[in-house]
Amino acid sequence: MKPKKLKLLLRAASALKANLTGGYLMKEKMKLIKGRFLRPVTRTGFLAAVLITGLLSAPYASAKDKKTLENEFELEAMTVTAQKQEENVQEVPVSMTVLSGNHIEDKNIDGLWDLMDHVPGLMNFDTGMSDMFSQPSMRGITAPSNTFNSSVGLYIDGVPILASPGFTAGLLDIERVEVLRGPQGTLYGKNSEAGVINIITRRPDNDMYGKVQISAGEDNKRLMTGSVSGPIAKDKLFFSLVGQYDEKDGFLENKNLGGHDDDRKRYYGRTQLRWTPSEKLDISLIASRLAADEGLSAQTPNAAMMARNGLSPLPEKTTYSDLRPYNDTYNDIQSLKITYDISDSMSLTSITARKVTDWKSAGDFDFTDSHIYHIYTDSQYSNLSQEIRFNWKSDRIKSIVGLYADEHMNDHLQGTIMTDDSRVPTTKRELGGDSYAVFGQIDYSLTQAIHVVTGLRYEMQNMDYDDDILNIDDEESWSKVTPKLSLQYRFSPHHNVYATVAEGYRTGGFNNTAVDLDYRTFEPETLWNYEIGIKASFLDNRIIVNASVYYMDISDMQVEEYVTPVTTYITNAAKATSKGGEIEISARLVKGLDLTAGFAYIDTTFDTFKDANGDYSGNKNPFAPEYTFNLGAIYRHSSGVYISSDLLGYGDTYIDKENNNKRGAYMIFNAKIGYEREKFDIYLYAENLFDKEYNAMNYYNYYNNYSPPREIGVQLAYRF
Repeated sequence: MKPKKLKLLLRAASALKANLTGGYLMKEKMKLIKGRFLRPVTRTGFLAAVLITGLLSAPYASAKDKKTLENEFELEAMTVTAQKQEENVQEVPVSMTVLSGNHIEDKNIDGLWDLMDHVPGLMNFDTGMSDMFSQPSMRGITAPSNTFNSSVGLYIDGVPILASPGFTAGLLDIERVEVLRGPQGTLYGKNSEAGVINIITRRPDNDMYGKVQISAGEDNKRLMTGSVSGPIAKDKLFFSLVGQYDEKDGFLENKNLGGHDDDRKRYYGRTQLRWTPSEKLDISLIASRLAADEGLSAQTPNAAMMARNGLSPLPEKTTYSDLRPYNDTYNDIQSLKITYDISDSMSLTSITARKVTDWKSAGDFDFTDSHIYHIYTDSQYSNLSQEIRFNWKSDRIKSIVGLYADEHMNDHLQGTIMTDDSRVPTTKRELGGDSYAVFGQIDYSLTQAIHVVTGLRYEMQNMDYDDDILNIDDEESWSKVTPKLSLQYRFSPHHNVYATVAEGYRTGGFNNTAVDLDYRTFEPETLWNYEIGIKASFLDNRIIVNASVYYMDISDMQVEEYVTPVTTYITNAAKATSKGGEIEISARLVKGLDLTAGFAYIDTTFDTFKDANGDYSGNKNPFAPEYTFNLGAIYRHSSGVYISSDLLGYGDTYIDKENNNKRGAYMIFNAKIGYEREKFDIYLYAENLFDKEYNAMNYYNYYNNYSPPREIGVQLAYRF
């Protein structure tokens, strides 16, 4: 045999052997881990395959080897649906962070609170309520907690969650999470003025897959998850089932009743049935429940609150409550998504969704055995929505036009628990209504390098308000047009810049305790966002750098205003500006090693704001950290060794409009080390390894909110 032919044959044999004996069974991690044995290969079978491959395909094998080597270092360009159509994330003129399902698993991200630590410019502050109620801050913009609205929209498989009740999600068996910064009102509508969190769960297909994972850690942490998916009828009908149980002891010690007042248990389940009767039609029915059985948040009164009640200060992280607190929350979501491909260039999508959050709670808010301030809540928040959109594309145009409608009802009951355990309602109100919207967006290629994206949305919001205690029966309507214009210039397939101008808004509402007609309602908050960004990759896609700077002009800002020295309502008394920027870097310069870094600078300041108690002009907006950052590394070796670490941090964050109290800057360090094989993984992990405290003292001038302690534990995973 000629030397050249022998050389090609040996090269082919090497390539084939790598293919037969290497790889990683988990489909999602095959591109990350090489060199795992899948199954034994007989000597006869191997030699036969070598001869066939060498004689017939040697030149192809040589090229394949080279391509495989390149792919070991190339970072994947993820496909996203941030603009409600499939696009390369590097070509979307929006500042956004995308976390894959693998990344979420690697980083032990169990919920939205953990997720936000890895997104520049996004933060969730513990307000002392259940974790099922979140008030995220994006680019320094957040909604006052008692509006029950949000400045950031949350979408789970297209289902909108636009208010703080039930603003949470189970992050199990996730395909990816897309976090969009800046107003997204054109495509997403109300309450997405600062950004959107878009969660896409994994769709079942012909591949049968299953996984079970168990974690155990400090403070009696127990986490069990399981998932299974696959075909019922090949190419036609598929299913998936996921479930999770999470339990952990608290650290807020009750000296009166014993135990801890902030213990928690959570349950999550989701099922999906997917039907593809033809190549053009795709139908998915999804149902999920996230239930929480929690105690009080890790919050106690400060010395001022105790003195106000004529009591002595409590020791740190301690209560003497005579009522065992509870927060029982159930978040149910059902959705039906239908996609029909009319042709290669046209598609029609319908998303019908129902979301219901039930909340029952009781708490001792004097935190002593004096029975001064015992409060209970029994509420339900529901939303029924329908969206229909039509997508069309050609060589130079990508367009979307759609209709949206929803109907919501919030029944809120709150009262006082008397000494004989009877319950006297103090608040009993219903807030209902509906909204309608029409929207459209066009991405037009002026040239191969220059793209213009323009969009417009008109939305009408109607609200009805009934208060049985105060005998109030009122209604209000608001309408809004939100435009968007982006100009994008692509220097090359790997480098582009964009400039965007967009308007966002957060809906208005009612002050539930107002008897003065001047303060019965508050108006929508609006802002204009001006943004410039760059998205670039270098060294054959081994390094990706995305950066943006922005300026936001905020009008009719919704704030808590003292209309008298002791009476507070939500009003539109403030005007503010927010400016800053974000940068994210991903790199894969060494085989098996992925590096990530993110940083956001945030400066959100009141231009004008004063009330009966003072003038706050020039002060920082509460819950707007000066900066956020995350540094991460993941290393996988072909032997199965796994190592990862994360350094996460936030800058100073004021917690009142007076800027008298703040949570100081802090950093926490997470780490994980393990061994991964074909069927199983085992890890040792640490969250907040150095037990850093980042407490928020004097929250609302009367409470101290304590940060969770370190957690060290082990994880076991088995795939089948």
